[in-house]
Amino acid sequence: MAAPKRQDTRSFLENLSGAGKSIAVLTSGGDAQGMNAAVRAAVRMGIYVGAKVYFIHEGYQGMVDGGDNIKEATWESVSSMLQVGGTVIGSARCKDFRTHEGRLKAARNLVQRGITNLCVIGGDGSLTGANLFREEWSGLLDELLQQGLIDEEAARRNSQLHIVGMVGSIDNDFCGTDMTIGTDSALHRIIEVVDAIMTTAQSHQRTFVLEVMGRHCGYLALVSALACGADWVFIPEMPPEDGWEENMCQKLSENRADKKRLNIIIVAEGAIDSHNKPITPDYIKDLVVRCLGFDTRVTILGHVQRGGTPSAFDRILASRMGVEAVLALLEASADTPACVVSLVGNQAVRLPLMECVQVTQEVQKAMDEKRFEEAVKLRGRSFENNLSTYRLLSHRKADSELPNSSFNVAVMNVGAPAAGMNAAVRSAVRVGITEGHKMFAVSDGFEGFYKGQIKEIKWGDVGGWTGQGGSLLGTKRTLPGKHLDKIAEQIRIHNINAVLVIGGFEAYMGLLELSSAREKYQEFCVPMVMVPATVSNNIPGSDLSIGSDTALNAITDACDRIKQSASGTKRRVFIIETMGGYCGYLATVGGLASGADTVYIYEEPCDIRDLQANVEHLTEKMKTSIQRGLVLRNENSNENFTTDFIYQLYSEEGRGVFDCRKNILGHMQQGGAPSPFDRNFGTKISAKAIQWITRTLRDSYKGGRVFANSEDTVCLLGMRRRALVFQPVSQLRDETDFVHRIPKEQWWLKLRPLMKILAKYKTSYDVSDAGQLEHVSRFRPKESNTSSAI
Repeated sequence: MAAPKRQDTRSFLENLSGAGKSIAVLTSGGDAQGMNAAVRAAVRMGIYVGAKVYFIHEGYQGMVDGGDNIKEATWESVSSMLQVGGTVIGSARCKDFRTHEGRLKAARNLVQRGITNLCVIGGDGSLTGANLFREEWSGLLDELLQQGLIDEEAARRNSQLHIVGMVGSIDNDFCGTDMTIGTDSALHRIIEVVDAIMTTAQSHQRTFVLEVMGRHCGYLALVSALACGADWVFIPEMPPEDGWEENMCQKLSENRADKKRLNIIIVAEGAIDSHNKPITPDYIKDLVVRCLGFDTRVTILGHVQRGGTPSAFDRILASRMGVEAVLALLEASADTPACVVSLVGNQAVRLPLMECVQVTQEVQKAMDEKRFEEAVKLRGRSFENNLSTYRLLSHRKADSELPNSSFNVAVMNVGAPAAGMNAAVRSAVRVGITEGHKMFAVSDGFEGFYKGQIKEIKWGDVGGWTGQGGSLLGTKRTLPGKHLDKIAEQIRIHNINAVLVIGGFEAYMGLLELSSAREKYQEFCVPMVMVPATVSNNIPGSDLSIGSDTALNAITDACDRIKQSASGTKRRVFIIETMGGYCGYLATVGGLASGADTVYIYEEPCDIRDLQANVEHLTEKMKTSIQRGLVLRNENSNENFTTDFIYQLYSEEGRGVFDCRKNILGHMQQGGAPSPFDRNFGTKISAKAIQWITRTLRDSYKGGRVFANSEDTVCLLGMRRRALVFQPVSQLRDETDFVHRIPKEQWWLKLRPLMKILAKYKTSYDVSDAGQLEHVSRFRPKESNTSSAI
């Protein structure tokens, strides 16, 4: 990456030196997948900036015991740990650290090694302990000085202790961050089990009751219920009202009457009723058997949820947080409070640790005092949004209870298939019906539209769609431009009042064409909204698209297997080609998640000198104990430097040092069951889109008909940094490179230097966008019509 010219306006990493500083990394409390990725990122970033970095093995216990538990880390000592679950440096619950004596021993062990910067990865208990340690630090040094265990010079040199936390917890129970490290991987384990159970339950017409982790927080239960379309969910934050037993049994029997062959009930381990009485899986099973006579089975997932390899999301989140934590330590001063690195929407932020801990404790207090609505609000915008979406989708009202909007809304998929499209369609159909609309499904995109492949779609028609990959509606890349007459005619015939398009770049182009044709065709003067769904993640106006997370997991999984295939073979380099058209998102973020040495993309041109430098870099690497390399190449990164060319170049230049293999991942990136993130994202974003359609239909209904021709009635709903935002597609034109079908500016390019740093390249890293210290927002602000939290 070229060195930036304007050093005056931006802050660059070159100005932040870790020389003379020592950083220690520890994991504490319960383990969580992705902790190793955070350790790796913190260690490598620390070494990169010139600091000495130490591992503290076995959490706080290791800090108290000292000795071999505190070891200096090297670049190579964190190799091959990115894909490993749990925590390689060990974790333990530590009673000693809770005592003053224990903390005094820990302080002495740190001072002996000159460690004054602590990076703590754990839950709220671990982080609270770290903060107490920091507050007591100067007093502990005074005691050590008085006891003659340290000298005055050591006390002066180590007078300040800086602490930065990263939350590693599968429960996602820490306020201030949308996602904690490990949560997404735990959801992967749960959804794998649910998908497997659904096939057996379907065969036998069974009811399954699943208990998932979450003693004090219902996040895992709630999101997995959303992601698999469960019939009922029990979480501590939302105890069911009295009489729930009868209501639940009635709903289950209605579902069976609707030809649904299975029922899934998800229970958080801390679920309670409104009288604080625990709701157990066995109680639910006995109830269903007694009242309905259904064949019912109980599955308790237990520690399976903590295990296994971390998901792509957790590796990227942990890597970003690890780097951010080191930056926060470098920038810390005497009056900086201990902070925690958090994720809000798609942005890293720093929050005062004790503010987050305080709000987290307030949630439990609110629940103890039965102020459940307040507890949900304190959990944060992400949790609240999940809950409101679940409520929208879970309860099917009788036709007599529905508002009669007399509007007809069409839903369609356009472009290439993307995992999560079906979850988005299901959500749109059910929310639309709840809002009183008649929902119509268009098969095969715009091609099906002009051919009249349009039929009404009902609540039961989309049952079981969340876990299905591809597009059940059918999708084509055809654009509407040549068939405007016929599409207008079909809108007239079916009296379509609004259109929701779920798709990729063709969907965006299609909406631009339809909005441009409004002057000629009045039929297109209806509200139209697009939800981005494409594995390439190349849609302007949105940081993320439905389907890209599933594709990333496919790439990461393939890279893990490919790297493992070389475990018995020394000195091997793999060249792997990924999808994405001209968009380098999958290659870059897949490279970050799988620990690639180099990633070639169209957005960052390379020449023969770069290729030469990369080969030399790998040659040097082969002299160390890490004797394998991984190179990712986006399919359209360069028309001359093809995958074959790069493979042949590396083979020739590496002759006698390493050998090469190449893999083209191809369409496996587009297939498979959607990841929990894509199911959940598709479900929530589609629900928002339909609610926007309802508002816009009301606003544009005049004189007995719908007429919408302003530019803000053809929108794209995208995730921008922290919020979901509706943007007129006409305004996104200027942000688009239509030739290469990519946005002109892409947020993930800022992850490129981070990936290079973790692969040991010297590069320039702009830290002006690093998380700034903020405060925890207690309650969500009033939503505007155009944006909302995700």
